[in-house]
Amino acid sequence: MKFAIIGAGGLGGFFGARLAAAGHDVSFLARGEHLTALRERGLTVLGPDGETTTVRVHATGDPAELGTADAVLAAVKTWQLDDAVAALAPGADTAVITVQNGVDAPAQVARTLGKDAVLPGVAKVIAALAGPGTIRHVGGAGSLDVAEWDNRPSERVERIRAAFATAGIATTPPTDIWADLWAKFLFIAPVGGLGAVTGATFGELREHPETRRTLRAAMAEVERLARASGVDLPAGVVDGTLAFVDRQPAEGTTSLQRDIAAGRPSELDAWTGSVVRLGRESGLPTPVNDVLYAVLRLREGR
Repeated sequence: MKFAIIGAGGLGGFFGARLAAAGHDVSFLARGEHLTALRERGLTVLGPDGETTTVRVHATGDPAELGTADAVLAAVKTWQLDDAVAALAPGADTAVITVQNGVDAPAQVARTLGKDAVLPGVAKVIAALAGPGTIRHVGGAGSLDVAEWDNRPSERVERIRAAFATAGIATTPPTDIWADLWAKFLFIAPVGGLGAVTGATFGELREHPETRRTLRAAMAEVERLARASGVDLPAGVVDGTLAFVDRQPAEGTTSLQRDIAAGRPSELDAWTGSVVRLGRESGLPTPVNDVLYAVLRLREGR
């Protein structure tokens, strides 16, 4: 299959490298020193066990040079998504896969391209840009689940899943892609917001009774919003998510926490800000996330 990867950072670079190594036609949209390195040396992935893999890839800084792809992996941050989508010229049958953390990205892309073009996706891998042309895979086998907007079976989704399978990317047909998106959101937004406010690692957040209670309360607010939106999350989802936090590397942090600490643009509005906005729209109180958002907005504004 022909894939276009918009955003060749940790997530896009990891999945794109897997697809390219499996023989698929993969083009990356990148810029600056990263683009130069991709053209000159290829894309290198540093594995968690010390292994190193390098693949030769096609990379460009011009969206027009991507051509018409069977599928586009939109792997940019949420605040970059509108500009990235505006630069696309997808074919009539091109599927645009959203993999952003949060629940708003599919609708954000659909406003420009229409629902029929969008495949909501849930990506699970810990990977980051380690330098020009280099991705560091920190953990997780690397899975990517996709589905049609209404969860119906389709030929294009099956073709994409088959391509993922040939590349060693784990993929499972979701019963409800929206429930999966909200379940991930319930993890990432509270952990990201509380981690960014406190500067604490996963290990510190879960081990201190005060931050663990706060984390549980923030997750419960997201659960109430999901159920009010008609999303059928599994029973005990907060307990299950806390158990998932307990299994993460103790020194781990989220990209939101790292971006705010470094003074970089962040996805605050799409994570904690989205919880606050959805709470106001639905009339449900979100006091814990309200405080986290207020503090982080002030810090980011500085």
